[in-house]
Amino acid sequence: MKKIAARDVYGEKLVELGKENPNIVVLDADLSSSTKTSVFQKAFPNRHFNMGIAENNMMLFAAGLAVAGKTVFASSFAMFATGRPWEIIRNSVAYDNLNVKIVATHAGISVGEDGGAHQANEDMAIMRAIPNFKVFCPADAIEAGHIIEYAAKNQGPMYIRLSREAFPAFMNQDNASCVTKGKILLDGNDLTIIATGSLSWVALQVAKLLEKEKISAQVIHIPCIKPIDKEIIIDSAKKTKYLFTCEEHSVLGGLGSAVAEVVCEYEPVPVIRLGVPDEFGQSGKPQELFKLYGLTAEDISKKIIKKQQER
Repeated sequence: MKKIAARDVYGEKLVELGKENPNIVVLDADLSSSTKTSVFQKAFPNRHFNMGIAENNMMLFAAGLAVAGKTVFASSFAMFATGRPWEIIRNSVAYDNLNVKIVATHAGISVGEDGGAHQANEDMAIMRAIPNFKVFCPADAIEAGHIIEYAAKNQGPMYIRLSREAFPAFMNQDNASCVTKGKILLDGNDLTIIATGSLSWVALQVAKLLEKEKISAQVIHIPCIKPIDKEIIIDSAKKTKYLFTCEEHSVLGGLGSAVAEVVCEYEPVPVIRLGVPDEFGQSGKPQELFKLYGLTAEDISKKIIKKQQER
């Protein structure tokens, strides 16, 4: 299956949307070649601003542009787009519910050799805690394109989390187009695997491995972490009564926590959270790091089989 980096689609989609909407303005913090906003810069040099390594200033500038009626896309690496200007994002963007879309690339451990300092494994946790923000984490490049389009055509602040790496582009266009709802990628009866981002493809591979052990797994992909699709989670909890969450993010505060919050309130069943443990990342190739943190299809299937045997 073809692998495509979501950040590449981001750059292309910005140009497409920029042709339709002259009010779209793009900001970057001196990383436009990496975030791929450089594609928009070449097409619309008067609507692209390189703010330098000054993320706080970039978010304040984005807020001002939004007040002036612009649809603003602001980009950097996830670590710096969310970590450095968090207070500015909270008080200058979210507080006034401004039309700013923070699209961050290089999220999670798949950043690889750049190491723990650049691997944002906490970004969804801190962004979903901010009122008014919607938080998205696409499964692949196809869905990423639909999310960018949704962001451009709908008002309000949004955080969109993209990876550095190219991952399999497996979503079909129809399934990927509804970006606010969870999607059943595979039906099953024994347990449910709820995943987001790069781990949604892995979850499908896990289900194939479980099938060999006579375990029927339902696989659900969640593209919108906030507001999360409660209905699909509750329905699945009622059906299989045993949930596993998988994400390229800390087990604290991300998808796993969001799912646990829903289940605890509406349909209490066991929720096993699989993701990056409560520690900093390390330098290494992406697949080495997925193996280190037990997030390969083989490792996840072994953990699920063990838990299933313990029930």
